[in-house]
Amino acid sequence: MSINTDKKRLSQAQTLQHMQRDMKWNEMITVYQEPTEEYSKHHIYCALIPSAHIKKALSVSTWDMEFSQDIPSGIISNKGGREVREYLRYGVDNGVEPLIIGRSFHGLRDDYREISEEFRLFHNLYHDRKTDQYIKISEDGNEEETVAVVKSNYIQIRLKEIRQFLAIKEMHLAIQFIFSELSTHSLEELGFTEGDNDRQNKLMRWMQRYGDLDGINNCRAFSRLVGKRIVEPLPKTKSGFWPFAEVSEQEYASFIIDVNESGDEIIYTSNPDELKTPADPGNIRGVDEEAPSYLTPVHFRKKVLDKYYHEPSKYTVEDSILRCGSLWSVYIDNHHDDIVCAWLGDLGRDLPFSEQEHWHLYNIPPTGGISKTYFARQIESQFANSGRPEHIFKQRYDDLQKVSQTHLGWQWLLPLHQADAHHLKSLRIPATDEQRNFDAMVLSLTKILIDSLNEKSLKKLIPCEKQEEFKGKRGIALLDAALHLNNLEGADTHIAFLRKLQDLRSSGSAHRKGRTYLKKSEHFDIENQSLRHVFANILNSASDTLDYFIVLVNSGQIREIIKRNEIKAAYAILDEMVGSVDSGTTDASVNHDEVIYELQSKT
Repeated sequence: MSINTDKKRLSQAQTLQHMQRDMKWNEMITVYQEPTEEYSKHHIYCALIPSAHIKKALSVSTWDMEFSQDIPSGIISNKGGREVREYLRYGVDNGVEPLIIGRSFHGLRDDYREISEEFRLFHNLYHDRKTDQYIKISEDGNEEETVAVVKSNYIQIRLKEIRQFLAIKEMHLAIQFIFSELSTHSLEELGFTEGDNDRQNKLMRWMQRYGDLDGINNCRAFSRLVGKRIVEPLPKTKSGFWPFAEVSEQEYASFIIDVNESGDEIIYTSNPDELKTPADPGNIRGVDEEAPSYLTPVHFRKKVLDKYYHEPSKYTVEDSILRCGSLWSVYIDNHHDDIVCAWLGDLGRDLPFSEQEHWHLYNIPPTGGISKTYFARQIESQFANSGRPEHIFKQRYDDLQKVSQTHLGWQWLLPLHQADAHHLKSLRIPATDEQRNFDAMVLSLTKILIDSLNEKSLKKLIPCEKQEEFKGKRGIALLDAALHLNNLEGADTHIAFLRKLQDLRSSGSAHRKGRTYLKKSEHFDIENQSLRHVFANILNSASDTLDYFIVLVNSGQIREIIKRNEIKAAYAILDEMVGSVDSGTTDASVNHDEVIYELQSKT
């Protein structure tokens, strides 16, 4: 490197400026770093220091905790002439704690570093092992930006979370550093003088030293910057940690609940405390006499649910309820073709404010009442089946899985792999007639109904004398053979539907559309109906097919067919073994016990 470049590096002016900067609220702070450059060797390691000890910590530039002192150890001391043995959780007895812990396994396993467990638990951080990032999930279910990143040679943590943690711990963070810069030029050539320079300001203490190396490792001069930068805690009221944090006033969105005679929209808050409730007929709470009821229905465009369908790993849209993991849930009336309804009070009580704002975007004036199903369940406290095709299909699917396991010991439709589970969770009649949404639903339904057929177990329905003939059959062809070879009535309609559905997927969802798609779609009358109506009919036919499978399994016919086929197969083996003995083509020592064993293994 040139003399000017090395002079700039060894002055460490930019490094000092960086360490003394005003740190931003959302800045990712380097809390651990290993050297990676040949001539620039930068070490960073952090220590948590009790706030009462900060003045003492800033009195020297040396570190308060070394990297090797962050694990449990012991100490033997002499107190009053008596030997005392003590356990040290972090290897030191000065109240200092590590933020980053080094794990070493004597060269027998790879070393690694990890963030303090207390810090991770304090913020309830999720560790994404694929990216080695730590993510914080807010109370409304949204994933915040990455809070921490762990790499092989450095670790960064967001300043906001550090200062919140420090607030409750009543500690400061010392970012301890050693920045060494090496040069092949001498100190004289670089214009520096050998010696130390120790300095301090409000939040930083450092010592800079220049020295000669006499050609060690081809280097003739060095500059070393050793010290610590202090990060202060937030006030406890700003920590966001109960019960120390300030309690902010709850926000509530307002929604359209009606239209007056002049055509103006009537808008009211969803704050439950400002709504009349059936539980308070005497208005003991002192609610405004003109206030609407808690059970005022609020209407929304159906697209309000698309956000939740598009993230099935986070949200679940079920019959009459929307959930976000175990964080929150709200009852909804999703039994209409074009709208979704919810009680005004439920919107304010059960939805986080950020979600209320999302629903507000799709709020429309009332276009009718709530559904009969929702009214029966919510108002009359009666059991009521849903009439929505997607709800019926999912119920039938669950029913088939249960009866299959109970009566057969195996699933007629193989459970979806975790990576495919979204196909069932997101299955619905789309909110719009977009071709993209229709294709996606056809693809999902095909995966659930056809691609998931339990081929291995269905082969048990093929008679033993037909096994070789139908050996290569799969999917619908195998199902068709299994049902028809056993003369099971009613199979034709459902096999035909499955073939049409498969054709629709193959010609449209899985490949480019063209004449083939137009021809295959004729059965579903796609040209003359809305895609939403078409898919509703498809779901109804799919539910009928599931009903057919349920009846077959419940009837005991499937179990009897399998049992009969296994017995036939066992006797076929018996005939073959006996015939072989009679003809002298096998060992005459084959005896009755061996035959019985073969029969038992088959039956």
